[in-house]
Amino acid sequence: MDVVVSACLLGESCRYDGASRPSAAVRHLANATTMHPVCPEVRGGLPTPRTASERQGDRVVMRDGTDVTSAFERGARLCAEEARAHGVTLAVLKAKSPSCGVGLIYDGTYSGRLVKGNGVFAELLEREGDVCMVSEEVVESSRPSVEHPVALVLGTGLGHLSSLVHPVRHVDYHDIDGFPEDARPMEGHLFEATIGTVDDVPVVVYPGRIHLYQGFSAVEVTSLVRHAYRLGCRVIIFACATGAIPGNAHTGLGILTDQINLTGVNPLVGDASTRGLQTPFVDMREAYSPYLRTLARGVADDLGIAVEEGVYAGVIGPSFETPAEVRMLAGMGVSYVGMSTVCEVIAAQALGMNVLGLTLAANYAGDGQVSHETVLEEAGRHADSFERLVRGILRLL
Repeated sequence: MDVVVSACLLGESCRYDGASRPSAAVRHLANATTMHPVCPEVRGGLPTPRTASERQGDRVVMRDGTDVTSAFERGARLCAEEARAHGVTLAVLKAKSPSCGVGLIYDGTYSGRLVKGNGVFAELLEREGDVCMVSEEVVESSRPSVEHPVALVLGTGLGHLSSLVHPVRHVDYHDIDGFPEDARPMEGHLFEATIGTVDDVPVVVYPGRIHLYQGFSAVEVTSLVRHAYRLGCRVIIFACATGAIPGNAHTGLGILTDQINLTGVNPLVGDASTRGLQTPFVDMREAYSPYLRTLARGVADDLGIAVEEGVYAGVIGPSFETPAEVRMLAGMGVSYVGMSTVCEVIAAQALGMNVLGLTLAANYAGDGQVSHETVLEEAGRHADSFERLVRGILRLL
């Protein structure tokens, strides 16, 4: 996987003050990928050290009033050409920089105030598209540690991943606050979380879940998410079995890019404070982390694993979809349909967690040939690829 990164984040002394801003998380990512360090300001011909610069509208101006827009634009073009030449899909850029800032930059008054916007290089990459841009803060917030393990919630037939964990301890689901006492696992699910490591990465693996169609509430269904959050998890990976919508997706492994909640319920309804939330009004524009999705795609491509991407629709079930419902979902742009995950993703977003969604499309929705048993059989056929994909993602984190 090829990644562009602001050189100062790797320790190169190329900032305006002659210093660097190394990030341990970014360096780890660099060691696990093919990294291409860039500094658009230096590539544009500016010396190191140099007078500080900030964006003022479409211009870039030094503190002494010197207009350096042309140098910033020249460096941005050269770095963008390098990114294109290497087929880069991810750029990790220095936060707030007038060249590399993503989403927020200094406001041009040299007061330390921030405004919405991108640096010159980030703006160019955004216009060209096809590159996921994040600051080092996103990479750092996704870095696993003992205090912040990665949570994995596994769906029907995918729970075998728990066997890879070197366990430190086990937690019976019935000991988890909010998990219903009368819940019993369906075939293909286990109700015992494992805390430990996979390839030395700290994890908490939940090899099963409960569903709305079993009569449980949205709050009960999301109890595992709140448990993971209380354990310190900042990244949570949801894996689910789905049906592929004909014409929009094929059977096999997929990465979820967005979701439509058709269950008619929401875990945030009611008293949000009882679930550790300050507000029930949650921004869902990036329900599934673009950064984590890009890593997953890069791992799949590097390992030669066939993976598609698409929108997930969550329905309450347990009946499968009618032909008319399948046509409706296809018209809505849905690629995958299933009976879990959407409420869990909403809960995770409300708690500020970084979410990745993976699916195994075990059948085509509406084909009439699906059963719980056939889903388990299909999961078994994809077990090796699913395992390699997840382990590759954990390695990059």
